Amino acid sequence: MRYSQFFPQTLKEAPKDEVAVNAKYLIRGGYIDKLMAGSYTLLPLGMRVVQKINQIIREEMNKTGAQELLMPLLHPKEIWNETGRWDSASEVMYQFEKNDKEYALSFTHEEIVMDLIRKHTSSYKDLPIKVYHFSTKFRNELRAKSGILRGREFMMKDLYSAHFSEEDLMEYYWKVADAYLEIFKRIGIDVKIAEASGGVFTTSHTHEFQALCEVGEDTIYHKEGWKFWKNKEVMTEEELSDPDVKSAQAIEVGNIFPLGTMYAEKMSALFTDQDGSKKPVWFASYGIGPTRVMGTLVEIFHDDKGIIWPEAVAPFQVHLIGLHEKADSVYHNLLEAGVEVLYDDRWDTNAGTKFADADLIGIPVRLVVSTKTLSAGSGQAGTAMIEWKKRDSDKTELLTFEEVLARI
Repeated sequence: MRYSQFFPQTLKEAPKDEVAVNAKYLIRGGYIDKLMAGSYTLLPLGMRVVQKINQIIREEMNKTGAQELLMPLLHPKEIWNETGRWDSASEVMYQFEKNDKEYALSFTHEEIVMDLIRKHTSSYKDLPIKVYHFSTKFRNELRAKSGILRGREFMMKDLYSAHFSEEDLMEYYWKVADAYLEIFKRIGIDVKIAEASGGVFTTSHTHEFQALCEVGEDTIYHKEGWKFWKNKEVMTEEELSDPDVKSAQAIEVGNIFPLGTMYAEKMSALFTDQDGSKKPVWFASYGIGPTRVMGTLVEIFHDDKGIIWPEAVAPFQVHLIGLHEKADSVYHNLLEAGVEVLYDDRWDTNAGTKFADADLIGIPVRLVVSTKTLSAGSGQAGTAMIEWKKRDSDKTELLTFEEVLARI
């Protein structure tokens, strides 16, 4: 992609009310645009990152046997009344009336999935069911801050599973936990599993996937011998006063909820078991926020110049800076070789600005074609050389085009 044609380009400053690193760099780098507090547009660069995150999630969800669908964002009051969450979750939900009917915007989809299950499931032979989607969530966040880490409108991958027994549910539950660990490993985030409360979703303990980060809003604790970390909200006074318990700040990037049979009982989602009896399905939900993951990556991987993307989710593989017209041929050769390349072809922009923009945008590899690099190849039978630099290193090297391809 030619940067001269890219929309939009970098900004010198982020909005003055943004204090979070992720918001400052993502806005300045042209990844997101702020519409209002808690609501951001994903710009083309941001979409490329989120699409790569989503594809990693999709691949690992599919390996668990889950199927992708897409559910509505506009929900009637009646379906939320069946579980009582129209009232109990009213502080979180956006609720409104139109044409004498009341509706809510989706803050989650448990009731909607349960409605699907009861419509299309009658026998134990129909179970288990595992479905997921990527969709927008709306939550009345009272403190919309920390950039895209805490928004009122954001993207979520939510998976739901329905089972004929608690044993079958918990077997899949831990299978998804393993899939989540693989997802975050592939993305480039080291996560800790932490026990937590169920919030407005369940009275049972749930499990969060927490990325250690000094600016994280969650405090999690661990002691040698514990299987999992624990969120502060499930810690006892005795545990908090134990000198052997260590704490850390973290950002929640995923969660899994064993919801039991409560939703099925309240919504009459029953199946006929092998013995002919009617039983409620066992239910669980599992969430990852791709946009929140993007913000977390920026909080973890950055320096004073800008973002440093992990290779797996970077918007492009290389950032080519043209300081000589022969950069055009390098660009076309990279494209023909199947390399994802962002080509800074702005001839009315000085080299310093181009280098600064490359650091801000944060693509893993920077390539430079200039008079200096071309002349450096004169001693090698006229072979044109290209400057290679990794975003997370100050070291530069002169490589042939073939050597560049071999390293990408």
